[in-house]
Amino acid sequence: MLRAILLYLSGAVWARRIVMNWGVAQRMAGRFIAGDNLDAALASVKELNARGLFATLDHLGEHVTNAEEARQAAEAYVEIFHRLAEAGVKSNCSLKLTQLGLALDFDLCLGNMRSIASRAAEFGTLVRIDMEDSGTVDRTLQIYNTLREEGLTNIGVVIQSYLYRSEEDVEALLADRTRIRLCKGAYNEPPEVAYPRKADVDENFDRLTAMLIDAAKTHGSEPASADGEQPPIPGIATHDPKRIQFARDYAEKVGLPKGALEFQMLHGIGSELQLELADAGYPVRIYVPYGTEWYPYFMRRLAERPANLWFFIRSFLRS
Repeated sequence: MLRAILLYLSGAVWARRIVMNWGVAQRMAGRFIAGDNLDAALASVKELNARGLFATLDHLGEHVTNAEEARQAAEAYVEIFHRLAEAGVKSNCSLKLTQLGLALDFDLCLGNMRSIASRAAEFGTLVRIDMEDSGTVDRTLQIYNTLREEGLTNIGVVIQSYLYRSEEDVEALLADRTRIRLCKGAYNEPPEVAYPRKADVDENFDRLTAMLIDAAKTHGSEPASADGEQPPIPGIATHDPKRIQFARDYAEKVGLPKGALEFQMLHGIGSELQLELADAGYPVRIYVPYGTEWYPYFMRRLAERPANLWFFIRSFLRS
């Protein structure tokens, strides 16, 4: 119930206006957000790289209200590619299609995503499309498949283990050597489309993890494809020690090298675990969000872990 309330509030305009004006909310959001601007985000990426960790930059924003906002978001990502190249850091990018106009017009979003992916390809940068609520999944995969058919292979997608459909989606995506990030899912979904029980979400996460590892093992012995694309490395995005241990054990069981299994985690959460995995020989990539549009992302982080919420409440009361 608490999670559902917080996820509802993440999309409520009235709640957004209130919370974003609270100094304590701004300070606590700083735990999860690298900063308001790209300079702050790049500083965080450099620090992560110095500790042996990779990054993916996310310029926060979603559900734009007009085509101009979508165009500006696309331009912001082109700037990111330039700045990443100039800084020489080890980072790719992540984005949400509603930030590029998906809820406004499909062709508008497709054009913006095509422009972003084309420019990213010039810099050799991977762009990962974050998956949003279940109502966007079909259109998200349609945009991904359209651009891939056009020859843009520097795009990855995210799959959420709480959706019933995800096993079928993973099977289809793996057939095209798609770069997949697997996460549990952070939106408020009805039981008609998503597992309501955490145990079922976890079970499906492990099942999908095994599928990704099996595919990585199979493709790892194959040469690059005709266009030079390398076999995809699965991205296991979780802070759950049990899910991480399952992935490690299964990869070892099938003989997948540590370097072919990437763990992905969130900025500001579980730093010790991140370093532990990196020290053990696994690639570890940190999701680094930045920007002023932090409210929805912040509320979803509160919904994921009650401890985050109670810390926020105590801080607010003390203030």
